[in-house]
Amino acid sequence: MLNLDDFKPVTLADQAFFEHHYALYPQTHSVNTFTDMICWEHFMQYRYAYVNGNVILACTSEGVTRFHPPIGPHDPELMRALIRLALEVSDNTPFMFVDPETARWVREIEPELELVPDLNHFEYVYRAFDLAKLPGKKYLKIRSQINRFRKNYQHTIEPITPGNREEVREFLEEWCESKRCEDDLVLAHEIEAVFYAIEHYTELPLRGLLIRVGSHVGAISLFERLNANTELIHFEKGLAEYEGIYKVINAETAVALASEVEYINRESDLGISGLRKAKLRYHPHHMVEVYSLKR
Repeated sequence: MLNLDDFKPVTLADQAFFEHHYALYPQTHSVNTFTDMICWEHFMQYRYAYVNGNVILACTSEGVTRFHPPIGPHDPELMRALIRLALEVSDNTPFMFVDPETARWVREIEPELELVPDLNHFEYVYRAFDLAKLPGKKYLKIRSQINRFRKNYQHTIEPITPGNREEVREFLEEWCESKRCEDDLVLAHEIEAVFYAIEHYTELPLRGLLIRVGSHVGAISLFERLNANTELIHFEKGLAEYEGIYKVINAETAVALASEVEYINRESDLGISGLRKAKLRYHPHHMVEVYSLKR
């Protein structure tokens, strides 16, 4: 019988374990990545259990614990035990981030369960070539904004390294002040996650780029390989005073990655209308769909 005592906190010491397991079971959604869990642990409080060759993730936020489906070989009894536990201890959405294949399997073994699309957590995946080259009329406005930035600002692109990491921290403090993070709970949690990523940049499987406008850091992106053909953009930040800089850091990141991977995952829109419109303007190739269990 699966219970909460079987779960233990996710820590930096678990990185090699997760890397080994995900090499066997590659992920397509950002939420299960070790980097995502460890950077957001201050907010989500991730725990995991390893049962019968499966990793089961649980996250607790604001006193509510929810579960992710087992990652590993299909085990109907383990799945039923997890669903029972989730229904016992969680709220009206006890089971989240179920991929389409697992959703079909769950419906076969437990047809009375209601699994519904979780549109707010669908992730946007683009062709790396499209983001790098921005071809055709559909990207005309974005190309125009990038060209205007390049005309107006002297800038350079460089990788994030231990040598410029302190400048990145200063940039993040400036960005947070400009966004008044202290007045926005979501931004406050996000900036803490980004600071953690920078603090542990050499320990985590992260790479990054920055844009320097003159001598001043104006934008950054942090990313990692998600699976064999996809790169995942974890964080992207820019100072609004430099008009068009978000378009430029997006494009420059894609240029750096287009020779390595076919796709770039730019995560979900969390149901935020403005963010959804911005992501759709880049014409995603496909979405990473996920489903949630409703009582």
